Amino acid sequence: MPDSALPPGADPLPGSRWPLAVARPIAAPAAQVWAMISMPGNLEPCHPFCRENPVERWPGAGSRERVCYLNGLVLERRFRHWIDGVGDDLEAGRPGGRASLVSWRILKLGPGRSALQITIYPHLLQQVPVAVRWLPHLVRLRPMLATYLRSVLAGFEWCVIRGEPVPRNRFGRHPWFSAPATLAARR
Repeated sequence: MPDSALPPGADPLPGSRWPLAVARPIAAPAAQVWAMISMPGNLEPCHPFCRENPVERWPGAGSRERVCYLNGLVLERRFRHWIDGVGDDLEAGRPGGRASLVSWRILKLGPGRSALQITIYPHLLQQVPVAVRWLPHLVRLRPMLATYLRSVLAGFEWCVIRGEPVPRNRFGRHPWFSAPATLAARR
């Protein structure tokens, strides 16, 4: 599939219910934000819950990497679409398991200003009947994912603006991705 197979603004996973999108304005031009998100291993300096980000293949559609979280969780990231200067779409999931679709987009806001948006199409609860899944989605999944995405976006803004790695858990701990306090103290 060519790198530009998905036009900006297109829904990369039609039919998936209840995706969550969070955006953050960044006082930097879109080209500077693209340089950061398209850099191999970008999660290691920019992601507040990432311990390491080994890259298997880079760049473009077909890229593969892993994200190793502070709590020991490891997810594979497989890039489906790569749109130079705009963003990418990737599948993220446990090795050999089901994956969520994650879409990264850079939005131009004006001279020297842009926004970074992440949309997650979570695989969790998709196999559960709608009549049952709406409550856990609304009460637990959506708020936890929103908190996570806000922290990730703040980490990327930190790196773009300051030019230095974001401290781990800089924007607060997350129960799904941060190491337990006792384990974090030993690192």
